[in-house]
Amino acid sequence: MRTRRRARHACFDEAFEDTCGAWLDLHAPLPVITAGMVGSARLGQSALCRRARRSGCARRGHRHGAGGALSIVPGVLERGTLPNVMHGEETQIFGALANDASLQGRDGALIGLPGTHAKWAFVRDDRIELFYTFMTGETFGVLRDHTILGRTMHPSAAHDEGAFLRGVDTARDAGHPGMLATTFSTRTLGLNEVLTRERSSLAGRMLRLIGNDALCDRYRAALARFGCSDASTVAHATERGLFRIAAQAGLVAPPVRAA
Repeated sequence: MRTRRRARHACFDEAFEDTCGAWLDLHAPLPVITAGMVGSARLGQSALCRRARRSGCARRGHRHGAGGALSIVPGVLERGTLPNVMHGEETQIFGALANDASLQGRDGALIGLPGTHAKWAFVRDDRIELFYTFMTGETFGVLRDHTILGRTMHPSAAHDEGAFLRGVDTARDAGHPGMLATTFSTRTLGLNEVLTRERSSLAGRMLRLIGNDALCDRYRAALARFGCSDASTVAHATERGLFRIAAQAGLVAPPVRAA
């Protein structure tokens, strides 16, 4: 186990030096802050915050070749009967909170992060109170590429808005059957020529979305079917989040607020 961990560290160090070494040599000494899967135990970093209510943190890691300290945003672990984890999304959430004071009120806000493993996080008083993970994108990919549903589809770069909204409405109106009971209708509707065979390549509180613009547009369309029409996308959430965490960790000087 230790040998594997050392190997992962060596691979990370090599990749980091290949990507950033020459640039850092010109600007050393310079602190470096990283976020996302770099803090995952899979990469041997094991830099996890073991609580979900967190406004920002950074843990010092090993030193990089340019002589500066490399810090890792630990991610967040929510304990419980069904534990949950995020790596990188917390940084985007902190960036959204830093940029929009209206998200920090007592009533809280809901932040959606579409993607392979979509996250929905409830934030209040500048903290992540709780969050959920939905394997939306990965499940879509598996169903499309490795089941009978995808065999009758033809790849298409175009997004079929009508088919997408039909799926949203089915999820909204199906009631008790649930996803596993309704997903097969993708095939049966195609066989009955109700849906075309072309397939797309993408899958009361304040609400914000963070992610790819096209994907967030689809989420907005789906949310509108549930009566939610005020879900704007947060721009530059990752950059703002990293800067906020770096400032709180003392890696950089905090921004000067206008008088």
